Amino acid sequence: MCNHKTLYNMKNIFKQGAIPATLVAESIAKHQVKTQIGGHSIFLGQVRADQIEGKTVSAILFTAYEDMANEKVAEIREDIITKYQLSCAHIYHSLGEIKAGELCFFVFTSAPHRKAAIQACDEMVDRIKKEVPIFGKELFGDGTHQWKTNN
Repeated sequence: MCNHKTLYNMKNIFKQGAIPATLVAESIAKHQVKTQIGGHSIFLGQVRADQIEGKTVSAILFTAYEDMANEKVAEIREDIITKYQLSCAHIYHSLGEIKAGELCFFVFTSAPHRKAAIQACDEMVDRIKKEVPIFGKELFGDGTHQWKTNN
């Protein structure tokens, strides 16, 4: 579950559709047997119903260059595991149409101490948003759309 000896075994981080809350709960539960872990940090990205020029975002349609994205995430994950001496790090991102209010991004880091887990999670989220070829098209209630910029 938390083997990070090889480049994340090129794990596919992508889930079709929204990330279910049960995945978050199951991930936490699976780590209770790992007694060397002292802290976890979790980031959950959720689609916002932003107001843009009088229109409301109803969903985001996520696409990616999947092979390239998985390779880059594996690289980032290994860098951060080494830098912060993490016990575990897990990343999931949605593809497809995700409605406002649904989860689209899940990063879960674990370490012997809380500060390392928190700092690693924060850096991992920032690097993935900046460096990984994942794209979001904001869909509006009136049927129009525009490409989303990461921030």
